[in-house]
Amino acid sequence: MPDLRVLIIADDPLARAGLATLLTQQPGCSVLGHMAGHADVLAGLRLYQPDVVVWDLGWEPGPGLADAPTGVERLAEVRDTGQPVVALLADDRYTALVWASGVRGLFLRDVDAATLALALPAVARGLVVCDATLVSGLLVARQPPLMAPLDVLTPREQEVLQLLAEGLPNKTIADRLHISEHTVKFHVNAILSKLGAQSRTEAVVRATRLGLLLL
Repeated sequence: MPDLRVLIIADDPLARAGLATLLTQQPGCSVLGHMAGHADVLAGLRLYQPDVVVWDLGWEPGPGLADAPTGVERLAEVRDTGQPVVALLADDRYTALVWASGVRGLFLRDVDAATLALALPAVARGLVVCDATLVSGLLVARQPPLMAPLDVLTPREQEVLQLLAEGLPNKTIADRLHISEHTVKFHVNAILSKLGAQSRTEAVVRATRLGLLLL
């Protein structure tokens, strides 16, 4: 069997180097290279053509104060390519949000190299692998919310949701709100996660039932 081709992505250079060293020592793993998450990841995927990506999201992968792309937003962009990704999280705060971005594997950053090396071939074959401590967060993410206070969505997310209800694509939404298309993808993922929806249409239906939308 040929070695599994792995690309490592992390903004922290020490994390990149550490993961590369650990996985190189595992039988059956071939680390093609590593790159920062804020680099042109799509170009990196075309260059390396990995079987699976290991993405260390650092300490704060969720929304920041500015419109700059975050780790979760960049993950959503990669999801559109169909590339299998295993994400590493610092804790369980962003489990649901990262899962909604389309990853196939979720582990905490302190996962041992042997466990990670065993998970990578499974993810590359289309299976889903998750750290046991993060499973409860995924179960909650898949359940429809019992109550939805008006502040369940941020003002920006409410604006994006209203435009989703009009059937507008991401590019048009970005033009209407004067933000990047990448940022729109991030907000859409956040809306899906918060409403426990699996699609844009389902999110609109649930938001309407919860009184968050008037059609």
